[in-house]
Amino acid sequence: MSTDSQSTGSVYLVGAGPGDPGLITLRGVQCIAIADVILYDYLVNPHILRHAHKDAELLCLGKHGKTRVWSQDEINQTMVDLAIQGKSVVRLKGGDPSVFAHGAEEATVLAEADISFEIVPGITAALAAAGYAGTALTHRDLASAVALITGHENPEKQDSLLDYEALARFPGTLVFYMGVTTSEQWVTKLIANGRPANTPAMVIRRISCHDQQTIRCTLEEVPVRLAGPPAIRPPVLTIIGDVAQAPQMLAWFESRPLFGQTILVTRSESQSKDLIDQFEQLGAQVLSQPAIEISEPDSWADVDSAISNIGTYDWLVFSSSNGVRHFFKRLSELGLDTRSLAGNKVAAIGQGTARTLGEFNITADLIPIEYRAESLVESLKPHAEQGESFLLLRANRGREVLSEGLVSAGGAVDQVVVYNSNDTQSLLPEIEQKLASGEVTLVTVTSSAIARSVMNLLGPHAGNVQFASISPITSETLRGLGKSPEIEASEYTMDGLVRAICENK
Repeated sequence: MSTDSQSTGSVYLVGAGPGDPGLITLRGVQCIAIADVILYDYLVNPHILRHAHKDAELLCLGKHGKTRVWSQDEINQTMVDLAIQGKSVVRLKGGDPSVFAHGAEEATVLAEADISFEIVPGITAALAAAGYAGTALTHRDLASAVALITGHENPEKQDSLLDYEALARFPGTLVFYMGVTTSEQWVTKLIANGRPANTPAMVIRRISCHDQQTIRCTLEEVPVRLAGPPAIRPPVLTIIGDVAQAPQMLAWFESRPLFGQTILVTRSESQSKDLIDQFEQLGAQVLSQPAIEISEPDSWADVDSAISNIGTYDWLVFSSSNGVRHFFKRLSELGLDTRSLAGNKVAAIGQGTARTLGEFNITADLIPIEYRAESLVESLKPHAEQGESFLLLRANRGREVLSEGLVSAGGAVDQVVVYNSNDTQSLLPEIEQKLASGEVTLVTVTSSAIARSVMNLLGPHAGNVQFASISPITSETLRGLGKSPEIEASEYTMDGLVRAICENK
């Protein structure tokens, strides 16, 4: 490996792991973050590509049956050409670069071209399969060795390098990679050379992905189970040996409460991460289609005026996390900080809004028992009856419950728009495709504004999916638009929505 030339770029052969984007190594993420160009296999989880910087060039190397698949020679030459141009290149591949992934061949080409390179290991499929399917590769009582075997040798080789007589006698676990179309051949050879036909086996498809599939059978049944119906398509890995009869109770991954569900989250992009993370931890595939877009107000004039007179208000009332963030951002832009609020009491509509206030070292003085506007009015009503003054920091649209309720109770109320909430005008193409194919099972709706936008976005697709609503108010809006939610949270928070979905799965 040469590092002599300062003008030549470097190539990183990075293992992306088996599928779950969380299983890539920290070093792998670091390499992706600095890459000018990323050459990636289609099996790499696209979420991993989010670690790339915005100007990086992303080149998919093709998908069988969908797009032209690059030849190995093309991949090799492209890596060399890009490095000669001074580019930092990541060759991103599923699993580990050194396990049935052409890592040695690619490293050799780079070395011969005097290109600086680094090999970044990844979690290979066999290691992930054992953990994610609830078994083991080695076991103190059942297997003291493991062999990783290709089920698809290079067809250009003169002779096979596999000794099936030795493999049949192997005193441990056999793991076959890429053996779907050739399973009849290698299973027959193993049995013919003495491996018992009733040896336990486990076939795992799309390891660590939301649609992972595990089949428990015997060695002789493997070809039949792969052939179906339904036919089991790659990527598939087969574990053979006594460890494959591990009890079902160890299969934690496919036992998660939302495993097999595809949930569409419709919150704004800036607010959706925590909800997405919760659903993914519970086993769901999560898609994001923001139904509203959050932006700064058209003018800060009214906000600035309110801030300049902030001491005249008894209460600052926040009805969303977006309101909190935009207000404090503007406060900072004006050269002010939380000391400006020393004379104000602060009300938050719910725990989520209160937590966001906490990010700015503000503790809410009041949070209603029920996280909705009507409950917030009731909680503030005694203060309004004493003639106290309120500044409502809100979006450009929404219900007038807070303002009308506090004024009716005798309070002095001013409202300022600290952020705009506008409807998204069209579905993302990949989301529309998944809706059309029937892959989406549930749509989350977390406000009335989102309900209206979602119904417009989904159009005819709305009738083909179930809806989960965060509150009765949101459910009422949905019903007014012709769609009754199948799930409604009893606690009007994101955590409450997640619990309701788990209870009604």
